[in-house]
Amino acid sequence: MDIASRGRRRLPVALLGTWGLTRLLLLLFVTKVFVFPGPDVTSDVSVIYHGWYGVLSHGTFPLADVTWQYPPAAALAILSPATLPFLDYATAFFVLAFLADLVVLALLRYAGARPGGTPRGTWVWVVGVPLLGPTVYARYDVMVTAVSVAALLAGARHPRLMGALAGFGALLKVWPALLLVGAVRRRAWASAAVTVAALAALFAVAMPGAFAFLTFQGDRGTEVESVGALVFHVGRQFGWEGRVALNYGSIEFLGPYVKTVSTVALLLSVVAFGWLLLWRLRATRFLPHTLADAAFVAVLLFTVTSRVISPQYMVWLVGLAAVCLCFRASGMTLPAALVVVACLVTVLEFPLGFGHVVASDAYGMTLLFTRNGLLLAASLTAARELWRTTAPTRAQLPPLPDQATRARETQPS
Repeated sequence: MDIASRGRRRLPVALLGTWGLTRLLLLLFVTKVFVFPGPDVTSDVSVIYHGWYGVLSHGTFPLADVTWQYPPAAALAILSPATLPFLDYATAFFVLAFLADLVVLALLRYAGARPGGTPRGTWVWVVGVPLLGPTVYARYDVMVTAVSVAALLAGARHPRLMGALAGFGALLKVWPALLLVGAVRRRAWASAAVTVAALAALFAVAMPGAFAFLTFQGDRGTEVESVGALVFHVGRQFGWEGRVALNYGSIEFLGPYVKTVSTVALLLSVVAFGWLLLWRLRATRFLPHTLADAAFVAVLLFTVTSRVISPQYMVWLVGLAAVCLCFRASGMTLPAALVVVACLVTVLEFPLGFGHVVASDAYGMTLLFTRNGLLLAASLTAARELWRTTAPTRAQLPPLPDQATRARETQPS
């Protein structure tokens, strides 16, 4: 066996071994065999999700609960533990989250082994996810990420499947709609639209209150971990008179100027959308990795401009970064690395240092400024790379093959 063959064999062993050990540790934390420091992150599953399960299993959405802020297909994720009736609700949910993680690993491993692929993306997923701690398995975002990764990897060869998966993902948690930003085939958009329309109609008929979540957002404040919240963390040092409170299921700032900052965040999201639209109009070069790169950039931009950046949002970014780096030609290495480092800082601020974040003390503010700074840097570098590789100036474009051939043929011998 030559050296190259031995290296290829060692790589899967190291990859699978690292994944297995880290995921076993995550399972031990969420099942309380080991206690992870800080607030109990599993209460969302054992209390909130389980409570919603009781309502949803009776054929209606939790209309009286303003913390239900999810599209209708989220009900499928909340009800999914019923597929493992021999386990209690929380344990079944953790096992399903683990299986979703495994599905992502298999998809990335397959993509990285294709021509033009690389195992870099698989390593991003294997390393990045456990850096977030047990929160990964205590939210349904890893399930949504699995659907999104499958959609992006199907995109080039199966646009209809990609569109259907993106549409389904959008009805799970909205953000997968951004996967279509880089889609150039109308079949993908049409498939997404048909999927969304069909499933939305089905939920609207079958379960009352499918879209009640749209009215549950109006009085939200600014979540303490968001970029906009940095204004209030600093303001508290100078006598800002607002307060921190549990609001709509998350810890938010409430008080003077909060609505203003939330409005600015919304305007920045509109600016981000405008930039993405301009990019689509100017883009002239769509490469095999462009679909994934564009999705990564779009989700980054809308994450940093959101008035909420919950720790589980990082799962989305790790998944999309991993897909980008499955393509050898993708230039998203630096943004992906910044996201992975941001995952480590995220677990330091939640759950480990969340008390410091809520108190706006020096340690908590340092963590937030660092994590959000990393995400902002990732957004700007990723956007710049996307523009550079897909919307170059005319002078940067190489001549088309037929033009180059004609030029050589007309040159004097």
